[in-house]
Amino acid sequence: MPPETQPPPEPPHPSYEQIQQRRAIEVMRHSRIDLRTACLLLLSVLAVFYTLYFASAIVLPMILALVVNLLLSTPMRFLHSRLHLPKPLAALCLILCVFGIVGAVGTAISVPATGWLERAPEALNTLRDRLAFLRGPFQLLTSASDRIRNFMTIAGSHLDHATPADTTNEHVIVVSTPGGGGLDRFSSSILLGTQAFMGQFFTMILMLFFLLAQGDSLLRRFVEIMPTFADKRRTVQIAYQIERNVSLYLATITIINSLVGLANMAQCWLLGMPNALLWGVMAFLLNYIPIIGPMMGIIIYFLVGLFVYPSVWQALLPPAIYLCIHLTEGETITPMVLARRFTLNPVLVMASLMFWDWLWGIFGAFLSVPLLAVFKIICDHVEILTPIGHIVGGPAHTTPQKPLFSDTPPAPSGTDTADNLPGPED
Repeated sequence: MPPETQPPPEPPHPSYEQIQQRRAIEVMRHSRIDLRTACLLLLSVLAVFYTLYFASAIVLPMILALVVNLLLSTPMRFLHSRLHLPKPLAALCLILCVFGIVGAVGTAISVPATGWLERAPEALNTLRDRLAFLRGPFQLLTSASDRIRNFMTIAGSHLDHATPADTTNEHVIVVSTPGGGGLDRFSSSILLGTQAFMGQFFTMILMLFFLLAQGDSLLRRFVEIMPTFADKRRTVQIAYQIERNVSLYLATITIINSLVGLANMAQCWLLGMPNALLWGVMAFLLNYIPIIGPMMGIIIYFLVGLFVYPSVWQALLPPAIYLCIHLTEGETITPMVLARRFTLNPVLVMASLMFWDWLWGIFGAFLSVPLLAVFKIICDHVEILTPIGHIVGGPAHTTPQKPLFSDTPPAPSGTDTADNLPGPED
């Protein structure tokens, strides 16, 4: 009787990173970009960035509304599908609930925050006394900068003597301003800034309401005008992956940041720091900004500790605990929760943070990671942009894991993808 032969082992299933790498190599092998195309592409990108910068007053509220809409998509679906609430009513309830909680917390911390701002001059004097041991190094730096300034002044005077200019026709005009002009300008700038902020906030709320109430019908109409079934399928995949991954990331990060804020509020309360709720909310908000936010939080905790505690060593305890909480969250909890679903290149995450912070300020810093994730999802599903999506992705895993972005949206019940999207009447 011949011995039984074992079937050959099946080859391992390639991971998502390997599939994307193969697609990127094929695109790079068959694509050729000439100088004219590269220049046109560069000019187009610069035009988009210039538009985002100069039209930030209207573009930024819309982008914020889109991101908040992704965060609220799951509770919106629960209210509409499970509780059978009409979409406009469900959207109104969600907006009132979310911004009611935000308003309540803001009201609770506004009084202690105002108190700390009023005590700022006293706090500066206290900090100067506590940091007196650093006066020597600061004096050395100041003397060195003075020497450099004097040297540059002497060099500039020699250049002026070498190139004399005709000063016979020069006139000096002195403009005197009233004593209260500075205060008036400061008050006017605050008033104008408040008006602009309230206008943008109202624009965001209005846009968010209509996105929650009629966003699905807008997507359906957009899919219907796609010429082929492959284009319809690709459009649905991109929309589904953006909603699934970005909303999951925002919800997970919000929960983790809430735990970070509660932990810091608890340590402030146990260590006797006043206004523990204020510092906990501050830690919660700063944790949305990668790397820079926790660093700012550590510095603020140290400065507050110098004002509260009698010695510098006691003031180092709150920021040290803050640093331990951040390292535990950033190096253990967040990678363990998001590593299988949300991996981006750390270098590009930092570059995106600095770019959007320069472009849109603090709101741009909050939006930097979600916008980078949306950009990667679009690149992964557009053939010509596959190499860029592969570069934006995080470090490759050594073992096959769950794909970052699945290629299959929820199974449709009909034949046409566009017909399975919710209609305007839903």
